[in-house]
Amino acid sequence: MIEPTAGRRTGRPKPGERRLQILQTLAIMLQEPGGDRVTTAALAARLQVSEAALYRHFASKAQMFEGLIEFIEASVFGLINQITTEQDDGLKQLRAIIVMLLGFAEKNPGMTRVLIGDALVTEDGRLQERINQLTDRLETSIKQSFRIAVAQKVLPEGFDVPARAGIVLAYVLGRWLRFAKSGFKKLPTDAFDAQLSALIT
Repeated sequence: MIEPTAGRRTGRPKPGERRLQILQTLAIMLQEPGGDRVTTAALAARLQVSEAALYRHFASKAQMFEGLIEFIEASVFGLINQITTEQDDGLKQLRAIIVMLLGFAEKNPGMTRVLIGDALVTEDGRLQERINQLTDRLETSIKQSFRIAVAQKVLPEGFDVPARAGIVLAYVLGRWLRFAKSGFKKLPTDAFDAQLSALIT
């Protein structure tokens, strides 16, 4: 998670710190009531700087969202690589990936609104395209784990990998959406264990 900056020492940030601070603050504001209307003016006010100061670090608001998406991509796919490296069992890989995706959203509510596209509705269309690409990559990772399970004969040879991977992805996206639309009250991981067997076998 991009850690909040509240409570840290004051003073002039070191080179690079301000950029991170802007992203931290944007992520925090996205998880607050009315977070769908975060403006650069409001962001600058929260940081107690001018809008011009923001644009010294990011050329546009879209670039700020790209910074958040880059963080999400690096975190999520870094963890997927770690899971698949450490775990050979296809179904155990899959379970760990699903748990990670739900847990990531739970720990990063503001970024969940980026993942479901909710925070991007009024932003540059290329941002949603990038999230769509991220989602496609997640589906590819899920398919790969299912294929490993088929190769290991844990799942039958005729198992429909693309169809089941689509169901798993839809489940994850639905959990993210429910979490965001509930004001982050209905946790993505609620009742997960009871639903897992229906998802992956």
